[in-house]
Amino acid sequence: METYQSMPKVELHAHLNGSARDSTLLELARVLGEKGVIVFSDVEHVIMKSDRSLHEVFKLFDLIHILTTDHKIITRITKEVVEDFASENVVYLELRTTPKKNDSIGMTKCSYMEAVIEGLKAVTAVDVAFMTHDMDAGTGVDSVLLTDTCNGTARKKIYVRLLLSIDRRETTEAAMETVKLALELRHVGVVGIDLSGNPIVGEWTTFLPALKFAREQGLCITLHCGEVPNPTEIGSMLDFLPQRIGHACCFEEEEWKKLKSFNIPVEICLTSNIRTNTISSLDVHHFADLYKAKHPLTLCTDDVGVFSTSLSSEYKIAASAFGLGKRELFQLARNAVEFVFADDLVKSDLREIFNSAAKRLDVLP
Repeated sequence: METYQSMPKVELHAHLNGSARDSTLLELARVLGEKGVIVFSDVEHVIMKSDRSLHEVFKLFDLIHILTTDHKIITRITKEVVEDFASENVVYLELRTTPKKNDSIGMTKCSYMEAVIEGLKAVTAVDVAFMTHDMDAGTGVDSVLLTDTCNGTARKKIYVRLLLSIDRRETTEAAMETVKLALELRHVGVVGIDLSGNPIVGEWTTFLPALKFAREQGLCITLHCGEVPNPTEIGSMLDFLPQRIGHACCFEEEEWKKLKSFNIPVEICLTSNIRTNTISSLDVHHFADLYKAKHPLTLCTDDVGVFSTSLSSEYKIAASAFGLGKRELFQLARNAVEFVFADDLVKSDLREIFNSAAKRLDVLP
């Protein structure tokens, strides 16, 4: 595992709340149990398990939904998630989250996002560069290790960008509200819009006006696409030409042809696809075909906490399942730099980080 952890990596499909630590969920669930909000014994064993069934996965999602309608908890989870990704040498992280409302505590979509930003600011283990444009762009590879002016020691740096998710249960108006919020928060690292949620809920045409508006305003767009068989929707999503799509598990031959002809990068989440039964086994996973075709793709985690994985683990799984060597894995990680939703200055910095690591890890082409 050390090989995969030592490599710099880029994470482009991580849901904030699904990446919460098990230990944090256990602690918070115990508090809710004491308050009588939930029955702690009903969720304790689910949190403690690492190999959760699909039913248990959804049960955990329900618990997370209850927990994450609180500003302080959102801030804490954000802080911990960023620290966890940084600890395994992720140098660029795109976190996606659906801004939530909770009238009972005065939570608005805006205040929810303010709590997320506070979480980014609260990270102390590493330096978090989340301000957009040239405000936090580095000046070359040295920017990944910043000097702590207090004691002269080197500190890691991680770039973090945010994607606001439109939930498929939402109306056109609610989706538009999320896009407008994203535009207001561009200066604090919001770079794009994600469409996610239960894939059998909602119609593509409901979200299209908001997604078109987002594109017109210069926001990047990634779509959860093909999580269930739906040829009409999949075709329409691909015709929209998003900058990236996630999963692509239930494509037919015509959809694969269209995807490849449009050259749309795919966010691959191996463990998630197997655990949710959208792909029956790694033997038939579409990663192999896309990789062989040299189609743009990137390995991602989806929900680190819920699926008990890490980005390093996903690379290890890919190495084992698809016979990839150290150089191939490194190149796969490096290629992801070209698909990030950050500006050219950040991309340039990331390329230098990978170039330096290639020499250190002896994986030069």
